[in-house]
Amino acid sequence: MVNESNAQRRAVVVGAGFGGLALAIRLQAAGLQVILLEKREKIGGRAYQLKDQGYVFDMGPSLITAPGIVDAVFQAAGRRLVDYVDLIPLDPFYRVFFHDGSHLDYVADPDRMKSQMRAFEPRDAERFDDFMEAVEPIYDAIIGDRLGSKPFDSWGSMVRFLPRVVKLGAWRPVHSFVSKYFQDFRHRFIYSFHPLFVGGNPFSTPSVYLMIPYLEKLGGVWFSRGGMYSLVEAMGRLFQEIGGEIRTDTPAERIEVEDGRATGVHGGGRFFPADVVVSNADVGHTYKGLIEPRARKHWTDRRVDGTHYTMSCFLLYLGTRRRYEQLEHHTLILSERYRELVRDIFDRKILPDDFSMYVHAPTRTDPAMAPEGCESMYVLIPVANKTADIDWESVKEPFAQRVLDFLEEWGLEGLNEALEVLHIFTPDDFESELNATYGNAFAVEPRLTQTAYLRPQNRSEDVEGLYLVGAGTHPGAGVPGVILSAETTYGCIAEDLGLPDQWDWSRPGDVRMEPGRGPGQEEGETALAER
Repeated sequence: MVNESNAQRRAVVVGAGFGGLALAIRLQAAGLQVILLEKREKIGGRAYQLKDQGYVFDMGPSLITAPGIVDAVFQAAGRRLVDYVDLIPLDPFYRVFFHDGSHLDYVADPDRMKSQMRAFEPRDAERFDDFMEAVEPIYDAIIGDRLGSKPFDSWGSMVRFLPRVVKLGAWRPVHSFVSKYFQDFRHRFIYSFHPLFVGGNPFSTPSVYLMIPYLEKLGGVWFSRGGMYSLVEAMGRLFQEIGGEIRTDTPAERIEVEDGRATGVHGGGRFFPADVVVSNADVGHTYKGLIEPRARKHWTDRRVDGTHYTMSCFLLYLGTRRRYEQLEHHTLILSERYRELVRDIFDRKILPDDFSMYVHAPTRTDPAMAPEGCESMYVLIPVANKTADIDWESVKEPFAQRVLDFLEEWGLEGLNEALEVLHIFTPDDFESELNATYGNAFAVEPRLTQTAYLRPQNRSEDVEGLYLVGAGTHPGAGVPGVILSAETTYGCIAEDLGLPDQWDWSRPGDVRMEPGRGPGQEEGETALAER
């Protein structure tokens, strides 16, 4: 598998999030000597892990869709995902509670979905199949035809893409597209909220992102036993098994550029020379924080500052001495205001009096992530990024208490008294811990003017030999998007250096992964059953 002719080529990857890990594995498997530099004491980036008093928290991503896309990274190194992690299918994917006390279980089975929808608006149930038929071509374009893993590196590529976008109506805002098919506010929400999971505004994000619910319908929603960090650890282990080197506690300080070409990275007090430099760091930080202005004609400070970054998040990591069975693994609790609340976050950039939230309770699926009889959960509330005039240092404690009081009144009885562990993560922490520009949570906002060619390029526009990977480049945020960005960026590097093609993933709904024996499985158990 290793191409010996590449063995003397060196690559340095800055940032050990999912994107950096996936690309480091691909480059090492192609024969390059790869060093992965990570600022924090552990790998993971936004997919970090927190442990406290026996409670285990995933700090970022909480689910896997399209496991075949992840498996392709392992396949590139001659391995199988199922031999490294134990993936558990979730049902329902999410339970969504609305302001009027009603709820819906979001599931893959069309008949179950239509049955629930029929109780609120029979005509919506009748149009469900029409909606899925309308979004299937969007999915086929991004996933089936692999536009999500091909670089948009010229106006020509964009011009060829636009007629298809227009024909599919994929330029229309997600909420507008969904509203053509559904009348009830519950159904409009449940098929339009996905952009929020990648940092987008459902009322302005183009409908090209409607491939996400179809992706979930075909490929399911999965959880990795032990938490999502077990996938991070598996990727780090694989990278080292094939010869890669990881250096944690080694923040990148500067990307060296000579005669317009990246020649290495200064980090942790030393210089790492390289033939290829890849940044999985925040795009704004990569250009403005790591590259001197003289080397940036395209990504000037003004352009970096003027880019639209995603909203941020306010997160509570809660360990409770009791369990709350009314929570599903993924639970959404919504305010009565939807459009206006989104406007407060994205446009007005204020901290409103009300909020909607996402609660991740992995102990529903894996009780070992908390002490016996206890609950490990995190609460995520979308908030404005740091372009807003909000002093998080002064408001974080009272805001956290408001959230806890709301949850207790909503139904988590005795929450304040049962609380044993509490950690707060604010936009300030996104900025300081993750070098996220304006404290963004999901990198560059997925708006029409920042899609495909109009996003920061996977192959740097300014510096030869510099490449970008992760949520800030094409195709965007979310675990599948970030993993696909690694495939896209690998393709750019492979073209430039003459590297070999690597294993091609299939449509996620068509994945047929052989039964494997992941960590903690009994003999004969299937890690990812044939679907």
